[in-house]
Amino acid sequence: MKRYGSVIGVRPEKLDEYKKLHAAVWPDVLNMIKTCNIRNYSIYYRDGLLFSYFEYTGNNYEADMAKMAADPATQKWWDVCKPCQKPLDTCGEGEWWADAEEVFHCD
Repeated sequence: MKRYGSVIGVRPEKLDEYKKLHAAVWPDVLNMIKTCNIRNYSIYYRDGLLFSYFEYTGNNYEADMAKMAADPATQKWWDVCKPCQKPLDTCGEGEWWADAEEVFHCD
């Protein structure tokens, strides 16, 4: 199992919409998350930023993320969520959520 954290901005005028979307995530999207070996997935908000945390339990992260990205329901979900988000200024080319470095963990 590997832990992942990432950060993205949220547009202030879209925060309520983003929260409403995530209060009722589409079942097909939730199923794809699980199918792609993601567990213990959470998104937190603070001061204009969203912080995502999840645990990956599979054997091929790149293949599972490609499978998720190819899923039509997930693509539609991203289409409604992306207008609410704003990538960090420090993101690289093609990067949306910015990976965060784990600096501490305690079980």
